[in-house]
Amino acid sequence: MQRGKGMKFVGDSRIKLNNRMPNKPKDYSEYPGKTEAFWPDFLLKEWMVGAVFLIGYLLLTVAHPSPLEGPADPTNATYAPLPDWYFFFMYQLLKYTYASGDFNVIGAIVIPGLAMGALALMPFLDTTPERRPSKRPIPVAIMLLSLASIVYLTWESVDATNWENVDAQGVISDADLGLLPDVEVDPQSDGYLIYEANASCIGCHGGDLAGGASAPMLLGNELTADEVKEVITNGRGGMPGGQFTGTDEELQILSDWIAGLKEEYYLLGSQFADSLFYASEIKCF
Repeated sequence: MQRGKGMKFVGDSRIKLNNRMPNKPKDYSEYPGKTEAFWPDFLLKEWMVGAVFLIGYLLLTVAHPSPLEGPADPTNATYAPLPDWYFFFMYQLLKYTYASGDFNVIGAIVIPGLAMGALALMPFLDTTPERRPSKRPIPVAIMLLSLASIVYLTWESVDATNWENVDAQGVISDADLGLLPDVEVDPQSDGYLIYEANASCIGCHGGDLAGGASAPMLLGNELTADEVKEVITNGRGGMPGGQFTGTDEELQILSDWIAGLKEEYYLLGSQFADSLFYASEIKCF
């Protein structure tokens, strides 16, 4: 005979004289496997599962730290911002013809609004007490459609992204750390004024001449004036030619000025009076 079945209790030792029950869980022997005390049985199991996920999340943050980048540079016109991965599906949606440009309202407001509206109306669309998916066609269809759309758009966005450029533009340069060559730049010089007037120059190399994700630093370069002119005219690497819009005289002034952005030489004592050293390593243009 199971405990509590067919038995008549004439007293309960847990009942005190003042008829107040102590804070103890009830006897659930008559309902095996169907219910349990919320405290501490149920809540303890919930805490244990939550602790496992929390420890796993902390381990992931230690193994994969945040991908920090350099400080924002408003003069860098080549930087391509990316949203967090869980917004990639929205990022990809705004690339399509009828969800961007003149139809940007459709992609940014209408389609997300319809999705949120369907989610809000779900309790009113599904009033059946059934729990089988086959008995709940409307919510199951909406869920599957939403899930398939999110997965497909996320995959399309990941596949269309040039991750090599993303990694390159996120590299923290010496300029970001304040490690610039010791070169004095006069912002009122003719060379700098010509450099500043050409958007293709300052837009890539920056107002501080420290370069960026797609352009090298001009400070401390080792090029001659003729080599600088050759690079400006014909391009080099990722830099296309024919970007300079000034006159030949301005090109010569700009080339001479960039070639002069070299670090100073220093004399180190009388016994080394004839020796010349660079203050630090010079970066190539």
